[in-house]
Amino acid sequence: MGYLLLGFAIAAEVVATTAMKYSEGFSKVGPSLITGIGYLISFGLLAQALKSMSIGTAYAIWSGVGTASVAALGLVLFGEGLSPAKAAGIVLIVAGVVVLNLGGAH
Repeated sequence: MGYLLLGFAIAAEVVATTAMKYSEGFSKVGPSLITGIGYLISFGLLAQALKSMSIGTAYAIWSGVGTASVAALGLVLFGEGLSPAKAAGIVLIVAGVVVLNLGGAH
């Protein structure tokens, strides 16, 4: 159940971060509200996931998958470039999350 809650927390965080870009510095009300609500939902779900998960593992997954997802959305939605260094960074983030999970942090 913890991983399911964490997955929804990540999704809410990615939506909130993407909406923040669309808010243009919080000058647009709709995307600004989505940002605030999305982060509240994300932190609430993360807190619930932490009831059954290790904090180190949960936070690494939450931040790592969220970062990689937002970087991918930056490419698709905002035309941001993908340099070799940026691609390597995303791969390292994902690899770090995998290693933490394989390490059996209980």
